[in-house]
Amino acid sequence: MTLPGFTRSPALLLVLLAALTQSACSQSERRFGDRQASSDGYADESADACADQHRKVTRMMERFGDRASGPAPDRKDIAYGSHARQKLDVFLPSKTAGSALAPVIVMVHGGGWCVGDKTLKSVTTNKVKHWVPRGFMLVSVNYPMLTDGRNAAGQAEEVARAIAYVQQNARSWGGDERRIVLMGHSAGAHLVSLVNADAQLRARAGVKPVLGTISIDSGATNTVVQMQGLKAPKIKERYVEAFGSTEEGWKQVSPWHQLDKTASPWLGICSSKRADDPCSQARAYADKSLSLGVRAVVLPFNKSHGALNGELGEQGSYTAGVDEFIGTLEPSLRNLLAGR
Repeated sequence: MTLPGFTRSPALLLVLLAALTQSACSQSERRFGDRQASSDGYADESADACADQHRKVTRMMERFGDRASGPAPDRKDIAYGSHARQKLDVFLPSKTAGSALAPVIVMVHGGGWCVGDKTLKSVTTNKVKHWVPRGFMLVSVNYPMLTDGRNAAGQAEEVARAIAYVQQNARSWGGDERRIVLMGHSAGAHLVSLVNADAQLRARAGVKPVLGTISIDSGATNTVVQMQGLKAPKIKERYVEAFGSTEEGWKQVSPWHQLDKTASPWLGICSSKRADDPCSQARAYADKSLSLGVRAVVLPFNKSHGALNGELGEQGSYTAGVDEFIGTLEPSLRNLLAGR
């Protein structure tokens, strides 16, 4: 290939080639991000069964390596169990108010109960960038998945176990176990919502009360409604893998059905662009929660499923709305977010 004008300037040619390579890598990384964003099957009616999706995403992760990851944590791969995926990363706050312990955000990634990782850029980058400098600790959690023999109920037990571990150990990292906010995206949003709603699940794992829970675009806030509304066969296959095929089983893993007055305040972020209408499920959860005397708020946004995860922490009305909810959970959090 001849590049007129560059043959006499090798340095300029190298710059051009580096730019072209970077552009190709960026496009591939965006495609990888899109695959992650749609891995719950919400955006693509040809969604693969879990085993196939897991193989594809594993290959992509191996290909991109560290380029798929967000910032390096301060404490990496802390084990809360013996399984390879029972690990969590801790991002320590950039500042603290004197000797005060930091409030903790526990983030649970999505991925259709099948794929995903605590290190991905969309899971950590903007969230760390926004909350850690404001004095929050962020803990990003991995958990065993369908391919590890855990259905959605089993994954909820794993997430509850991780939360209990954080509560037991936060103080040794400089975190306040009494000021924990749960956060999850997609399948992770379903799991943290279920832990928040199900008193028996929390009791089995030893989870103490948390300040609140932030659900980022869960499509299974009412699992019965979601399962009955599925049309595309491949998407339904993925959900049956996670939830089983009986209505009684669906109720056991449905945050709406398990919700009682012992739950903590809940924020339901939802995409108004999705065909399966997660906002209706979020509003129904909020209505039931309010009827029980537990505060709940729904924030619909005209953003895609993936954007609601990756863009959280960026400056704008979306992050400001989430901060407003966090600030209502305790005055000390409002002060941190205001820079006081």
